Amino acid sequence: MSGANISPFVYPTFGTDGVRGVAISEITPEYVLALGRAVAHVLGSSRLVIARDPRVSGPVLESAFSAGAAAQGVRVEQLGVLPTPAVAMISARENVPGVVVTASHNKFSDNGVKVFAAGGRKLSDVDEKRIEAELHFLLSQESDAPATDGEVGVVIRRSDAVSLYVEHLVGLFGEGSLAGLRIVIDTANGAMSNVASLVLRRLGADVIVMNDAPNGTNINDGCGATFPQGLCEFISGTGTGVSVDLGFAYDGDGDRVIAVDENGHIVDGDRLIALSVADRRELNTLSDDTVVVTVMANLGFHQAMRDAGVKVVTTAVGDRSVLDAMESGNFVLGGEQSGHIIHRDLATTGDGLLASIVLAQFVRRRLQDGLRFSKLASEALHTFPQVLKNVQVAVRPNDIAALLSAEIAHEEANLGDHGRVLVRCSGTEPLIRVMVEADSLEQANEVADRLLAVALAKCVEP
Repeated sequence: MSGANISPFVYPTFGTDGVRGVAISEITPEYVLALGRAVAHVLGSSRLVIARDPRVSGPVLESAFSAGAAAQGVRVEQLGVLPTPAVAMISARENVPGVVVTASHNKFSDNGVKVFAAGGRKLSDVDEKRIEAELHFLLSQESDAPATDGEVGVVIRRSDAVSLYVEHLVGLFGEGSLAGLRIVIDTANGAMSNVASLVLRRLGADVIVMNDAPNGTNINDGCGATFPQGLCEFISGTGTGVSVDLGFAYDGDGDRVIAVDENGHIVDGDRLIALSVADRRELNTLSDDTVVVTVMANLGFHQAMRDAGVKVVTTAVGDRSVLDAMESGNFVLGGEQSGHIIHRDLATTGDGLLASIVLAQFVRRRLQDGLRFSKLASEALHTFPQVLKNVQVAVRPNDIAALLSAEIAHEEANLGDHGRVLVRCSGTEPLIRVMVEADSLEQANEVADRLLAVALAKCVEP
């Protein structure tokens, strides 16, 4: 491929979860083709599988990545529209790299690429750096080398991917294991649209489905894990007209889940992880009585775990950071407040559908004791009021916490033991994120607004 005049400071690089940006203009077909070549070159496998979510730019970018990898002599097997955790499962089962063309919870106009190494595991920092170095070379003026000096690979379509994933989950949990539950799911017009209901019904649940008609542009549009309010309204009585036991909202590529109780109230990732802790302790499957969460976990979560005698390992934001800590400590449960929940003994990555099944089984057992989901969730922990605000900046600093260190220290001193502050850069977008927990929502908002104003003032074009 002749060199494209693209600066290494312009094209996207790996963030907290693959590469992501505006489809076609930032995540260009040329860039994705080069990424396909780079991934194939670095990972060195003779075969890989690739899938996508249903956004409109998906087929173009899937074709581009497939062409790049095949140009390096790789056999590329296209799985079609499939959730990210399903690709990880197939990658693990067949011991080949797995690729997903997705922008996860972002709007339809964005897209990106997630890559799993053979075995269904997230790429290591070393492999990401090697891929980026190869990408720099391929996109530079100096790169005029032919794609490969060996055989050209083939690109084929597979039709068995959905059934493989469905049978895998049904096999893990057993036919009829959710019998008697009525569950409402919001599949975000995303990759779970043609999968989640199949699995839950095979497990015996009575399932009502929302937002399962993707048209390429409605993915995550006022629905799913990033906007569960529609599911809340549906469950609270404006939708079904009948009682339900619980609801689940997935994100666009299906690796996240947010729950809604039978009264239509949101149950976020912190409470879901706390409930998973209780479930595993009851079943004696929580290794070393330890759970792994990120710095975003609510202060109330830490207090609840301390009271329960459970150790908490805290990592940087991102499910890859959680996975790294889980693997190094041989822990089985971890996740993020945003709804990434990882059962490492059951999957190699976060799986929203798997996590929701685990929770539903726990709720089903408790219902036999007369305890509804709302009571379980409310008693799981006391949540401190938390505010999370973003501001778009012209220049994203390398260390925003250091840049605002004096202001952060001042605010934390005022909050004392009744709150905390976290300021960080987004790993996928040009945003500064400020999270504040405090005794009251008003106080949290005031602190967040002050820090955002400082961040905006300091992060300007030089």
